[in-house]
Amino acid sequence: MCGIAGLWHRGSAFTAAGLEDIAQRMTRALAHRGPDAQGTWASPSNGLVLGHRRLSILDLSPAGAQPMRSASGRFVIVFNGEIYDHLALRRALPAQSWRGHSDTETLLAAIAHWGLPKALQRCAGMFALALWDSETCTLSLARDRLGEKPLYYGRIGGDFVFGSELKALRHHPAYQGGVDRGALAALFSRGFIGAPRTIHPGLSKLPPGTVLSIRENPNDADTAMPSPFWALREVVEARRLDTAPSAAEAVDQLADLLHTVVGEQVVADVPVGAFLSGGIDSSLVVAAMKQVSTQPVRTFTIGFPSRKHDETEYARRVARHLGTVHTELQLTDAQVLELVPKMTSWFDEPFGDSSALPTYLVSMLARRHVTVCLSGDGGDEMFAGYSRYARLAANWSRLQRWPGAWRRASARLGALGVAPRRARQTLHLAGSRNGGEFYARMVSQWLPYTGVVKDVEMPTDVITLPQSLDDSPIEGAMYADALAYLPDDILTKVDRTAMANSLEVRIPLLDRRIVEWAWQLPIDIRRHDGVAKWPLRTLLARHLPVELIDRPKMGFGVPLDEWLRTSLRPWAEDLLDERRLRREGFLEPRAVRAAWQQHLARKADLRDVLWPALMFQQWLADGLANPAA
Repeated sequence: MCGIAGLWHRGSAFTAAGLEDIAQRMTRALAHRGPDAQGTWASPSNGLVLGHRRLSILDLSPAGAQPMRSASGRFVIVFNGEIYDHLALRRALPAQSWRGHSDTETLLAAIAHWGLPKALQRCAGMFALALWDSETCTLSLARDRLGEKPLYYGRIGGDFVFGSELKALRHHPAYQGGVDRGALAALFSRGFIGAPRTIHPGLSKLPPGTVLSIRENPNDADTAMPSPFWALREVVEARRLDTAPSAAEAVDQLADLLHTVVGEQVVADVPVGAFLSGGIDSSLVVAAMKQVSTQPVRTFTIGFPSRKHDETEYARRVARHLGTVHTELQLTDAQVLELVPKMTSWFDEPFGDSSALPTYLVSMLARRHVTVCLSGDGGDEMFAGYSRYARLAANWSRLQRWPGAWRRASARLGALGVAPRRARQTLHLAGSRNGGEFYARMVSQWLPYTGVVKDVEMPTDVITLPQSLDDSPIEGAMYADALAYLPDDILTKVDRTAMANSLEVRIPLLDRRIVEWAWQLPIDIRRHDGVAKWPLRTLLARHLPVELIDRPKMGFGVPLDEWLRTSLRPWAEDLLDERRLRREGFLEPRAVRAAWQQHLARKADLRDVLWPALMFQQWLADGLANPAA
């Protein structure tokens, strides 16, 4: 795993040495992503420089160093990620002399042979990359299918810049920063800022599954648009449910797929372990690791004093049953709370998911023993695991029986502000015109009528669904989550917290072969007889007793609701001070203070509503809206 950065400059402002200096400053900001080595490559005549920080995983020798040039000399790449099937790709490529055994060298050869889009279509992996084609003077950026690896880009001072994290871009000498109020409204709506937005005007996230190519001149970036090399929509639209396997066949097929995928993902020249919460997804990944590993499997979990949030006993029992070398850490509230003010430095922009705290801590624990960890993320989005999916189906079904006039009237009443908070939320939901809008409103945190972000309307981003999902609300919600919540919340959280600890995390359930296969299954197999994640549960039953499988879902959570009323209250009170909010001018003080007082009075549990506000306020306090010092 690595960090990449670079810039393309037209003009005479920078010498060759000046370009290298900027690239080195940008990549030094990414040292946590790649502590093992740093490299740059420049083409002064083109005004281009590429930078790389290396976390050595495959081919620890200099043959795996980056930036890397193709055998012909035409292409230069900086690459962050892993191509898991790169050995199979080598066998498919024309015979040639290989310098080493890194997946980066394989990818370069694949690009040289098939071209960039077709090479990426053949790859199974997670990645973000920048590729320079010296023959056509084209700079291309690309990001993996589901968005496991991040990539930011934009124009700063006339230069086209890119980097794995926003902190790299902040080290360009002309960086201006600022706050995009539309992105801020998105944060308050969903708790994260979705691609292509970022918190800063003029800077963007490359959407998952796309390539952005700029030809001949960095000024072409103003009109260049990302082009998809893979799209979940096409997977869904091409499926043939009449040829889908039976439920029993699906479990056997999943077993074979997981065996192949995990077998590829445990390959590394450094120690590999796994996160283990004791839940279905992580337990299944560990069980598969046990089957393919020649070494004892190492597993990691963390626990909290609050029994409601502590899964260490379940994880311990799973580890004992599977025979892993298990490490756990019991954390005190003080240890966790010490990290809260530091969270904005992990993400560079406000991020409203509080589960980033325990994810950071389990990554910190694992990094003491291994360099790579496998994770069970993705199972909920691919196999209908979230409890909200069942609530969606039931509530939308009831709402559809309401006359249209009632629903339109409900929307107008909700906007008047005369009803209590919960009633207004219900009325707002009732005004939905279709299932996609109902789900978007259902998962929104600060609703449009609150006016919490000044001078901008709150968005209710509704993803257009493939036509085949119109009558399947659960699949529609899964599709929407796969395009937004998964890359911009879950995978952002995993990448930043793990890389802050220089730990690579691999996610087998998001391998493209499993994702594409899962979307060929009817919903009544993925959620069989009302049982969420039925194929995963059934396969796991081959490895664990039923009492370790059938239990309530918890995940790595923290008792944030109580912390905000106790240990974190002074910190939160300071950030949410009414005079401070008025002085800064971004948030409506009355709306924020009303939510804060309701939470303190236990009239409602508003931790998920308040956390984006607190993270934004901490981000402002840290000075991250402004140019780097």
